Amino acid sequence: MRRVAVALGLVLLLCLSMAPAQDGSTIYRCTAASGEVTIQNGVPCPAGSRQEIRKVDALPSRPPPQASGGLVVVEEPVYTPPPLSNFVQVAGPQDEPITGPERPDLPRPAQLADAERLPPPPIYQCETWDNDSYVSEDPSPKPRCVRLDTAGVGAACENKYDVCARVGDKAACDGWKRRQREIESGWRHARGAEKPALQEEFARVTKILVDSTCALPP
Repeated sequence: MRRVAVALGLVLLLCLSMAPAQDGSTIYRCTAASGEVTIQNGVPCPAGSRQEIRKVDALPSRPPPQASGGLVVVEEPVYTPPPLSNFVQVAGPQDEPITGPERPDLPRPAQLADAERLPPPPIYQCETWDNDSYVSEDPSPKPRCVRLDTAGVGAACENKYDVCARVGDKAACDGWKRRQREIESGWRHARGAEKPALQEEFARVTKILVDSTCALPP
């Protein structure tokens, strides 16, 4: 019986040593007159027993666990770009100044009396295969070769024809004015050698407008 009590006492001491403690504890080892030994935590021995006191210090608290793999997340400082004034271009193409294209010299209107002015030449409004429209002086423009989907096997195209109809006499001047705007838009966006030819065409159409009945007040 005494061995069992001693064993229980040792187990209790082991548990107390393993359990986390916030404050210190007092352990009492009590030996009765019969020789039985008991271990008590924080409770003094009963009267008539031999009492031995032992102070047990509190165990230190464990540090908080780190992230998996022992990695520690460190925030990097926010990148602040340097001011643009610090950059100097040392190589590469230079940007050209953005300026509007020069308007071609317009022809001087002919000195004609109102009665001598003639209507403008016929002009046609054409509809394309993809539902676009434009005006043209040619009633039968050349077909357009539209590429076909051949699934990667060779290359083929289909001729698409624009359908054109003559603009009526009352709307002919409006048709020529539209023709003038379309040509002007073309030469303004043209590059290189294409621009001079379009500018000459713009001047020719403008001369038709100013020398015909289109120049008369409505």
